[in-house]
Amino acid sequence: MTTRTLARGDDAAVRPRLVTRPLLIRFVSVAGAAASFFLMLSVVPLYARSAGASTGTAGLTTTALSLSTVAGYLPSPRLVARFGHRAVLVAGLVLLGAPALVLTFSANLTVIMVVCAVRGIGFAATCVAGGALTAMLLPAERRGEGLALVGVVSGVPSATALSLGVWLAAHLGYGPVFVAAAIAALAPLASMPGLPGPAPRRLPPHQAPHEGPHRAAGVLSALRAPSLIRPAIVFSTTAMGAGVFVTFVPLAAPRPAGGAAAVVAPALFIQLAASIGGRWLAGRLGDRRGAVTLLGPAALLGHGSAVAAAGLALLTLTSVPAAVIASAVLFGTGFGIAQNASLTLMYSGVPESGYSTVSAVWNLAYDAGMGVGAAAFGALAAQTGYPVAFAAMAAILPATLLAARGKTPGRKPRRKAL
Repeated sequence: MTTRTLARGDDAAVRPRLVTRPLLIRFVSVAGAAASFFLMLSVVPLYARSAGASTGTAGLTTTALSLSTVAGYLPSPRLVARFGHRAVLVAGLVLLGAPALVLTFSANLTVIMVVCAVRGIGFAATCVAGGALTAMLLPAERRGEGLALVGVVSGVPSATALSLGVWLAAHLGYGPVFVAAAIAALAPLASMPGLPGPAPRRLPPHQAPHEGPHRAAGVLSALRAPSLIRPAIVFSTTAMGAGVFVTFVPLAAPRPAGGAAAVVAPALFIQLAASIGGRWLAGRLGDRRGAVTLLGPAALLGHGSAVAAAGLALLTLTSVPAAVIASAVLFGTGFGIAQNASLTLMYSGVPESGYSTVSAVWNLAYDAGMGVGAAAFGALAAQTGYPVAFAAMAAILPATLLAARGKTPGRKPRRKAL
């Protein structure tokens, strides 16, 4: 037997198993929640428009969904601390799925807005409670790789459902989309008894969830913790680039027949596929070399935010189809790396009781970054044009790295043998 074989055998013996039965059961609700959310994401504005709403008013349905999701992140960690992960996850799946059925009976604009708001709160609860529960099911030594796998499990249904929802609405009508979205969220409820989880924390009447051993449950207090806020800031800035990419690449590409517009759809797909690959790459590298190297200023080529910035910089050449495709590959890969590395870092900086807070802060950074990025870029591009705006956005990412530079908590260094 060779030395290499022995080394592999020893490594396999030391490294804990990644995919376990509880994790496989958790994948059911991961895929279901993602499919339910994205099936209706682009369909609801079309439904409102078909019911007589103006284009601007129809767009407000997405605004209602986004704002309620962000608002739902804030109380979710405290609810998890009080009632337990599974109870909050069950509530989130119900709030995400059941309201979709209401739209099969009513196209009233007020009803549509309320449904979007309730579903946003439900999605927030599934992200926070489900994300914390997932982190508990992953061995710490392989958490980065595990989070990458979870990213694949959620990413594939998300990408499929986004286009499938629009296709179903065009060919079968809106009703089947709403029913499918409800089933996707509610069917995983059958898997809940198979999920392990801590019992609800019974707090003394005088103690708030953010005090004592439960202080990690407070989102606002967590925003003052360097171990969370630094990776969150870097990731949120990268998420700003994601909002810019998916919103403005279709608008910035020239329209003549045979021009770069022909590469927009492939570029959007490639960007998403590359981000899934980037998450997997970051997970593999992070578990072996320490995720801190992926968010620090060193190792520039392997640095997620820097790779994403390079991708955005290429968008100054939107008239060149090859540049758009290369941008999709670079930005998607860099964004995926930043997704995985930031979340891994944040989980490593808190005890298990703080996992729900990490999930809430990370998702808040994600959604806020995308929203702010799209809005700010639109205002800037209106004044400067797309090339200058893309260049400015590309410069913001490394600038944020420098601003957030400092001691970013990651894995504890090994003690030298005495």
